Amino acid sequence: MISFSESDLEGVHLPHDDPVVVTLLVEWFTMKRVLLDSGSSTDILYKPAFDQLRISENQLKLVKTPLIGFAGETVLPLGSIDLSVIVCSSPCQTQVQITFLVVDTPSPYNAIIGCPRLNAMEVIVSTRHLLVKLVLDIVTR
Repeated sequence: MISFSESDLEGVHLPHDDPVVVTLLVEWFTMKRVLLDSGSSTDILYKPAFDQLRISENQLKLVKTPLIGFAGETVLPLGSIDLSVIVCSSPCQTQVQITFLVVDTPSPYNAIIGCPRLNAMEVIVSTRHLLVKLVLDIVTR
């Protein structure tokens, strides 16, 4: 059973409304400012982060479905790409393939990991604790 306790709040200043932002290993590159968003139904990679991975745009798969933002704005993805993502560190880590939609729009984040992929990675996110726990019972902040 996975649970969060008061000791998990160490270093967290309450009350807060901060999002859970982590660093992940994406295609063997350290990617900071990755938002874990259980309210999102898709996984997003922003163009500047995509460019830093030095992957050619011709590797993107065509995507015809637009994304609709909070304010109703429409964003057409540049394409999609499957990338390897490692969560946590050795010896207890999980590696998954994530299909990211690559978008060219401003964002404070490099990527967003949505609810379906969070479930596939078997992670539990506590926004109160600003903490992520793997089902393997590994903790990272």
